[in-house]
Amino acid sequence: MTHDKLLSDPLGTVRIRRNPRARRISLRVVPSGEIILTLPWLASQREGLRFLESKREWILRTRERQARRMETFARTTDPDLGEGDMDTYIEQLRAEAKRVLPERLAELAEAYGFSYNRVFIKHNRSNWGSCSTRGNINLNLNLVRLPGLLQDYVMLHELTHLREMNHGPRFHAALEQVCADRFQRLRESGDPYAASLPAGISPVHRYLSQAIRAWRLL
Repeated sequence: MTHDKLLSDPLGTVRIRRNPRARRISLRVVPSGEIILTLPWLASQREGLRFLESKREWILRTRERQARRMETFARTTDPDLGEGDMDTYIEQLRAEAKRVLPERLAELAEAYGFSYNRVFIKHNRSNWGSCSTRGNINLNLNLVRLPGLLQDYVMLHELTHLREMNHGPRFHAALEQVCADRFQRLRESGDPYAASLPAGISPVHRYLSQAIRAWRLL
């Protein structure tokens, strides 16, 4: 697959990818709102953009469906939930986490040149994620309750540990580089949470680290 090309569109950022193994033009809307347009090796960009234009209504419907799904996973839970209801809610979170988090982690790893071994979805109340010395990434199922930018921050934090298994200056410098880039990309794509934050926040990774503390692990 060749390097991605980014285009600005009224619907947001369109990432164009060429894949020599693709047999047809395909389109995907990821949870962050970004549109990924995959072209076969011999297809022209003009053909891809015509295909994109023909799918505008589908893109809008897909985003609405994603937004409705994520409303289920709001910041707080009904305090009157009984034990059985909470168990059901956690299982809903688990199913959604398994559906979206591994794909999102793979996209971030590809975008920023990280290579990990395996990804596991876990439920604990001690951390949002972790990285093992074997290159495995553990993600808390509670991540699906967070805005996309904070999800990305946790994943980028753990991916950066693949290069720096500590929290020293080099780790923080590397993490800031990828977080600042991701923040800017999401602002440009119209991501609601990223757009609500000041454009000049710095360091971005420390701001996001503080923001995530407002969320409670269930």
